[in-house]
Amino acid sequence: MAEGGAVRRVTTGGSTAYWAPGSHILWRYRENAGERVHICRPVTVVRDDAELLAVWMAPGTECVKPVLADGTPVHGEPLESRYTKARSVRRDRWFGTGVLKLARPGEPWSVWLFWEPGWRFKNWYVNLEAPLARWEGGVDSEDHFLDISVHPDHSWCWLDEDEFAQAQRAGLMDTRLATQVREAGLRAVEVIRAWGAPFADGWQHWRPDPSWPVPALPDDWDRTPAHVSS
Repeated sequence: MAEGGAVRRVTTGGSTAYWAPGSHILWRYRENAGERVHICRPVTVVRDDAELLAVWMAPGTECVKPVLADGTPVHGEPLESRYTKARSVRRDRWFGTGVLKLARPGEPWSVWLFWEPGWRFKNWYVNLEAPLARWEGGVDSEDHFLDISVHPDHSWCWLDEDEFAQAQRAGLMDTRLATQVREAGLRAVEVIRAWGAPFADGWQHWRPDPSWPVPALPDDWDRTPAHVSS
């Protein structure tokens, strides 16, 4: 690994560059109906190729998350006004167990794996979002509110349907986009029912390299990418 976990690019078979395992990149989300970055999570690359980007967010990672302008946590605000009050961002840390995030190029969702303490696998979490846009420092997306929880017994359920509906009422998502998001969710459900990738790939048995340092949050975490390519 490069010193300090710095980004290392690996070029394979032409001009497509991938990040080497152990590299540190930023996994970011733009605010809804806006251009500013309001979520930023430094992560360590596990795998990056034409089929999959897999990254590890370690416990204790310093992140950026949205808060209301007065510092109130977003989910502490009643749903009816949650998306209309002024917001800011705050540095914080990811507490609890780490998260493994998996994303296929061009797919409108990523799949996150959660564990209980002691590495007891908890669940997969399908985060519906804009396909990841790659840039030199990491990947950017926009969260689409609606999610799916998938359990070890292969059962599943929708999550955050109330937030999905409220985001539409608040003007953060028009009817066209909401329809696309619901359709993407139904496609994800088809994958779940067929027990396709990544659910059948054994990622719940993966463990991080114990020598990996926790990535640092850079001061310019919200910098605008000089070049973005999908």
